[in-house]
Amino acid sequence: MSGVCVITGGSSGIGKACAKKFSENGWRVYELSRSGSDFEGITHVTADVTDFDSVKSALREAYEKEGAIDVMINNAGFGISGAVEYTEFEAAEKQMKVNFLGVFNGMKAVAEYMRGKGGGKIVNVSSVAGVLPIPFQAFYSASKAALNALTLTFANEVRPFGIKVCAVMPGDVKTGFTAARVKNEKEPDDAYGDRIVRSVETMEKDEKNGMSCEYIADRIYKVAVKRSVKPLYTLGMKYKLFTLLGKILPSGLVNRILYLMYSK
Repeated sequence: MSGVCVITGGSSGIGKACAKKFSENGWRVYELSRSGSDFEGITHVTADVTDFDSVKSALREAYEKEGAIDVMINNAGFGISGAVEYTEFEAAEKQMKVNFLGVFNGMKAVAEYMRGKGGGKIVNVSSVAGVLPIPFQAFYSASKAALNALTLTFANEVRPFGIKVCAVMPGDVKTGFTAARVKNEKEPDDAYGDRIVRSVETMEKDEKNGMSCEYIADRIYKVAVKRSVKPLYTLGMKYKLFTLLGKILPSGLVNRILYLMYSK
């Protein structure tokens, strides 16, 4: 199977690994990001996922060149950390604009092209944090939880058109995402002590020892070429166990465990 694949946030990390994976398997790949360039057979198109007109224009360019868009991977995202109490509205808003509304823009813009050809596949890159929210990374977790809900509802809305929609939820992955995290660790009255620093350090240690981008790209590729898909996929064996336990254990117990791991 091959065709045309569009990837947001494809200039680095998971997105770049996905672009390479699809290209190596004979796909024509378009990478959408604010900064980037053509590489190894992948075509770069400048776009800002928070701007619908920008995304729409980029997808139109790919469609007019290829006559179809078969797969879209909505991968662009970043993370912030800090206490909810001291997070500025603008920081929380930006987090949701990129991680949640950016995916909304991508799905909205690509839907007409996929309807026109009678089908397609949309894969949204979410996170285990969307179902197991991490203390002091509340807005990143919230953006991914909202993304999961958006994925589930949109999948049912476009099902009659042959468009299949799913979200993949990686656990810890070793990428530049860790260094790019926007941290708010200095609180006005130091009410949280060093709990924020310890929590983020624990998370970053896990990320630095996490799965490779290539592993995640391989899993995403396998989902993208499946005939039928589940709405949500957890990536990584131990994270599959974590999400399973999150479903079957009482929510209070699960939240207590997360407190002991990341917030005590």
